[in-house]
Amino acid sequence: MSISNSISDFISYSTIRIECITSNGQQSTGTGFFFNFCREGMSCCPAIITNKHVIRDAISCTLTFSLADNSGSPIDTLQHKVNIPDFQKPWKLHPDPKIDLCAMPIANIIMILKEKGINPFYTALDDSLLPQENHKNEFQSMEDIVMVGYPNGIWDALNNKPIFRKGITATHPNRDYMGNKEFLIDAACFPGSSGSPVFIYNEIGYFDGKQFNLGQRRILLLGILYAGPQHFVRGEIQVEDRALTPVSISSVPNNLGM
Repeated sequence: MSISNSISDFISYSTIRIECITSNGQQSTGTGFFFNFCREGMSCCPAIITNKHVIRDAISCTLTFSLADNSGSPIDTLQHKVNIPDFQKPWKLHPDPKIDLCAMPIANIIMILKEKGINPFYTALDDSLLPQENHKNEFQSMEDIVMVGYPNGIWDALNNKPIFRKGITATHPNRDYMGNKEFLIDAACFPGSSGSPVFIYNEIGYFDGKQFNLGQRRILLLGILYAGPQHFVRGEIQVEDRALTPVSISSVPNNLGM
């Protein structure tokens, strides 16, 4: 698969919009991303990763793949939709109920598409993008981050492109927030962003705690968005029977995510 050397271009093809139909007929959208699970000396298993709650209660799903030309380059305006019935079956849930992650192997989907002459294009993340100890030792309390996904289901439907949101780490990425293996980010987080990969993203350089590495690019898969705290605005609705006080509750995001 061919793509430019731009980091942002690379990660713009790493996500996929997940459109679900739930058991009660409601429609929902979420974000998934491509990840290659590889073993040394063996082939890789491509998968889509998202949150458990994104697929919860879904009975069917539509995935929209970008397509490639004969040379392997993406054709942004050409896409192919894959409908997956019995949607719960292929997902592998993380065994820890407290960890909101799941993965769906897609090797069979890709094989079937190619047998039909359909060439999907995507860029898969892998464990080379996961922070190692030397990276973690360089982390500062405030790091520049980029989150890629489909907030409120918004996307560039013509070009099958996700939405980029920039922000910073709101708590130190090396510290367990409230005792959990989590950290906070300060970015605009909305429903539909669940499952979005969160990257440490430095295109032209970064500070490693000792010096600024000018011209050194850095991209690391720091985490996956799954939730965000919200505060609530309560507006009282006056009715004649004062013993009953219906209250409308509107949630307002704090632009924080976990």
